[in-house]
Amino acid sequence: MKLYIYDHCPFCVKARMIFGLKQIPVTEIILLNDDVETPTRMVGRKLVPILEHDGQFMPESMDIVTHIDAMDGRPVLTGPTRPEISRWMAAEQPVYIDLILPRFAASPLPEFATTAARLYFMRNKEETVGPFAQRLAESDRLRASTNAGLARLAGLIESPAAVNGTLSTDDIHLFAHLRSLTIVAGLDWPQAVRAYCQHMSQATGIPLLDGMAG
Repeated sequence: MKLYIYDHCPFCVKARMIFGLKQIPVTEIILLNDDVETPTRMVGRKLVPILEHDGQFMPESMDIVTHIDAMDGRPVLTGPTRPEISRWMAAEQPVYIDLILPRFAASPLPEFATTAARLYFMRNKEETVGPFAQRLAESDRLRASTNAGLARLAGLIESPAAVNGTLSTDDIHLFAHLRSLTIVAGLDWPQAVRAYCQHMSQATGIPLLDGMAG
């Protein structure tokens, strides 16, 4: 199996997680961010992740997660979900996007290996959040808001191994969100949240982004 991804992409992290949690081998192929032709040839439009399996192409992160988790008849995402987790992520989303996108654009990630790929990302994302320079100028306010959100999240985490005590799709969504935030320097990580990130990183084999945080 092959999984076509961008390293920064939280939706790709969701798809990558299930392979790590189930210890299923997959070849990860990182596309350049301005490569429109490859995903369009596979699924008719530019998006990732895309799973290639037995000559077929499957887009959409949670479809991939569901497919892989069910393949062997021994699913690992068996736990309950809680509305508090999805509500927390929804409330944090606007500030989260403003923090992470400018930092992704400046990062040494492989999907931005060419100037054209990096500029493609910047042009498209600045249409969503406005000029990155303005968002970076607001970093103190955005960090303060995120720190308050992380403090609230700490009280919702039941175990470092699973936010609700047993692995569930909440973990797929939450770790993908938090992993992106590790590219932001200067955040105050509550011990419970940091322990959760570190455990999920180890369990899935997906490194955190602290080493390039800015």
